[in-house]
Amino acid sequence: MFFNAHFHKKQYLIGKGENRRECFYTLQYSVVYVMQKLINDPDDYVDEMLDGMVSAYPERLTRIDDTKVLTRNSLIDGKVGIVTGGGSGHEPTHAGYIGDGMLDGAAAGEVFTSPTADELDTLTQACDTGAGVLCVVKNYEGDVMNFDTAAEMAEIEDVTVEQIVVDDDVAVEDSLYTSGRRGVCGTIFVHKAVGAKAAAGGSLEEVAAVGEKVIDNVGTMGMALTSCVTPAKGEETFDLGEDEIELGIGIHGEPGTERSDQLSAEEVGTHLTENVLADLDPAAGTEVAVIVNGMGGTPLSELFIVNNAVQSTLEEHELITWETMVGDYMTSLDMRGCSVTVCTVDDELKELLAAPADTPALTRAGDDEWGDSRPTATSCPRGNKSSCRPYWIRTGSSHWVRLSNWGCWSRFESHTRVQRSPWGAWGDGRWTDWYNYQGSRNNAHQ
Repeated sequence: MFFNAHFHKKQYLIGKGENRRECFYTLQYSVVYVMQKLINDPDDYVDEMLDGMVSAYPERLTRIDDTKVLTRNSLIDGKVGIVTGGGSGHEPTHAGYIGDGMLDGAAAGEVFTSPTADELDTLTQACDTGAGVLCVVKNYEGDVMNFDTAAEMAEIEDVTVEQIVVDDDVAVEDSLYTSGRRGVCGTIFVHKAVGAKAAAGGSLEEVAAVGEKVIDNVGTMGMALTSCVTPAKGEETFDLGEDEIELGIGIHGEPGTERSDQLSAEEVGTHLTENVLADLDPAAGTEVAVIVNGMGGTPLSELFIVNNAVQSTLEEHELITWETMVGDYMTSLDMRGCSVTVCTVDDELKELLAAPADTPALTRAGDDEWGDSRPTATSCPRGNKSSCRPYWIRTGSSHWVRLSNWGCWSRFESHTRVQRSPWGAWGDGRWTDWYNYQGSRNNAHQ
């Protein structure tokens, strides 16, 4: 536990006439912040975190000796390698997305600090299995510079490297860490799409093109109720009053673009979504994928409440929600707040985003589990149209079902009826047995 204290000198005038004099009397202190974190030595924060990840997922992850680089246990020969990296403090980004259908490796820097060029070179070479390597880079000056240097180093060793730079933050054009827009939670959709394209056997050029397509069609904006606290500094990175929030924040503890009085969850969800849509300018009838992302210290229940406003705003713009993800996907340590990401999708991107993936932080069953018996949702019995949104659930028998609407009875060709219960999915994308469902050979609604 650490604390900082400010001491204030109190000045008094005592005595009368020529005996009057100043007297400085006692000292008063106030504690500015008390930090409690589950850490040992702040200097070992990243090393111990990476070791803990490998210990949790030994069948999936390997740490390269004397580095902060994690890779998949088994790389696939002849597949395009997908790598990324950046400062720590954004978990589950980056290494949480290593696995089938997403990343092959990731390099971790110190908290909010880019990995070195040497470590990124080690990562790139380790993940090359003959088809080249795609580096997914978030648009921060340190990341871009070090990935550029690492690519040059890897190419000297005859590794073919392509890079794509994610800059989805609609809040700012330039910031403390960037020239141009920041790369934030839209990166998750990039990881998913390029990972699926590479798993399907796409060439390096094809995989990079898919990544650029996502970047061109995704936008994000975030907000904070509190600052975050870095392990080394032990205090908040910016000050917020009790009744203030920060709009347009990034993911490195930097202040946002606008300070506001406290807003309700509905006002926050609407504001963030409206700003993203103003940037994307999607046509009515466009299908979108959505992430309501926690910044690390926000309860999942609050994120679901924000999601109500996000979905209502999308409906007002006559957009069709194809998929919604709610949870912690790209965080800023213990910051309380959220971000909203919207990505317009066509048939190609839907296929890639729905493709199988198996990582510590995100799992997708894919269509293969259905075989020929995959249920197909028919029209909503209550006529909700665009509000009748698809969601995936897993039943008690581990079969995946696509639920056409949160609030409606949903009819499937398999004659299975599914009814919403008050629960949902955790942020890692895994659905568990939180739904009431009834099997019936008669699919009539009651």
